[in-house]
Amino acid sequence: MALTRKQWNNIVIIACIFMVAVLTFIDKKTNNVPSDAQLLFDDNAPLAQLQLDGLWLHKQASKWSCDTKVLNCDEWANAWQSIRVSPLTAAPETTDTPQELVIQIADISDFQLWIYFPKEGALKSPAGNWYLVPPSLRAKLQPILDAKPAA
Repeated sequence: MALTRKQWNNIVIIACIFMVAVLTFIDKKTNNVPSDAQLLFDDNAPLAQLQLDGLWLHKQASKWSCDTKVLNCDEWANAWQSIRVSPLTAAPETTDTPQELVIQIADISDFQLWIYFPKEGALKSPAGNWYLVPPSLRAKLQPILDAKPAA
């Protein structure tokens, strides 16, 4: 049974509508930050220094400086400075290798040791509270160390 031109046009139109609906759904699920997500650092407690598995960033006056291995210093610093998290009521199941995250807030001399699970986006505070980083913000929290694309 052969399809007419009109039937093919209808199939193409329906496929396009379906594709737009799927892409819209994916965009809404990945790019939007949840409504309960809160800034981890704000004007009252700004990020001053951070160390992620031995790679560091530090704010001097109004400029960020990073470890010499980090190629995207400004983007990395801005990602951490504007990170949003959602509180979790229970500890998540983590299969990822944890990263040690040392944070210093401006005007506070004590460092805070957090644990970060980058694939799941889970953060564990020094007090044992758990937070979730939205999927759309996770990729920028990792520094770029090599100019070659990952294979």
